[in-house]
Amino acid sequence: MNKVNPENRKHISEKQSRMSNLELLRCIAMMMVVVLHYLGKGKILSALTEPMPGSYEAVAWILEVFCIVAVNAYMLISGYFLCTSTFKMSRLLTLYLQLWVYSVGVGAVGILTGIFPLAEVEIHDLLTLIFPVSMGHYWFLTAYIYMYLFLPFIGGMVQKMSKKQMQLALGFLLFFFCILKSILPIRLEMDGQGYDCIWYLCVFLTAAYIRRFGMGIVNSWKKSTCLYVISCLIIFGVTMGLHQFYLHTGSLGRMIKISLEYNHVLTFLASLGLFGIFLHVKVSEGFGKIINRIAPYTLGVYLLHENLTLRYAWQNWFGAAKVNSIPGLLWSTVCAVVIVFVAGVILDMVRARIMKGLHVLFSKMGIYQRLVSVVERIDKSL
Repeated sequence: MNKVNPENRKHISEKQSRMSNLELLRCIAMMMVVVLHYLGKGKILSALTEPMPGSYEAVAWILEVFCIVAVNAYMLISGYFLCTSTFKMSRLLTLYLQLWVYSVGVGAVGILTGIFPLAEVEIHDLLTLIFPVSMGHYWFLTAYIYMYLFLPFIGGMVQKMSKKQMQLALGFLLFFFCILKSILPIRLEMDGQGYDCIWYLCVFLTAAYIRRFGMGIVNSWKKSTCLYVISCLIIFGVTMGLHQFYLHTGSLGRMIKISLEYNHVLTFLASLGLFGIFLHVKVSEGFGKIINRIAPYTLGVYLLHENLTLRYAWQNWFGAAKVNSIPGLLWSTVCAVVIVFVAGVILDMVRARIMKGLHVLFSKMGIYQRLVSVVERIDKSL
């Protein structure tokens, strides 16, 4: 057996540690996503067009503000890794199959168990389960898949662009799809609020820029922490300010939650801050191995709890409808996050094992072998 040079071993260990820090962020970001869906779809967040009936609602909005960065953080992680990757047909097909299995499989279970009553199932619901990408069942995955399809063009472009070219392109994109909506007191007709492929492109290029050239505002742990915390506090202040303004004047009702949208400049900056924090986090080798083992299955958490048949049901399993105090809010939120996250990871591990077993089984079939061969040839040609 060849001996590993101590310097090489150190380099490998440092590389794994750097990857583990972003994989840790991936796990935390997914937990934040669960928090957002628990608070929002569990109807714990009070309507900002009405007075807040209790102090726990203010705490719920604080949690919402500090977790709203989760989706952008997840996008930044994807962009950070994808910008140096090449398009693989096998990766696209594997991802789509995973998405389809969850959409149809979990959807069928939800309907058969009565979680989503059969009497309420419409043709649109069935089409959403069967065609999850085209029907936008999981908007984040739809945006990701479209982004991945453009990777051969975007990835190559990113690698060839100079620093000034990237600054110019990123500056124009952020101005039109982030800054403009953040400074104008009106709703722009083409504003997708960050739920689209265009915003994913903006975040992707931002992550690619950070990886290639670095970015001053996130070049240290302290700067990143300040950026995250201060941006979140400003988001909360702006939101509550607009809330009070509406209560007294009845104006700007459509603008109250604008700073909580993914493509608002404050949310974007807060996301950069959180991402920057974890860029500088050092993860021990032992803990890193655990994180690296768990992180690939975090997507299963999203695909499970955001399935059409469960989307508005699971929150009440943790008592969302009964929350009426700060301790109750915090306890139920922690329980929901831990249980949903663990259940999603375990389920995706089981799914991966089953899919691997089916792959071995089908490998004995001629038609399957030919399909795999075609995909492998496409991957090698790219």
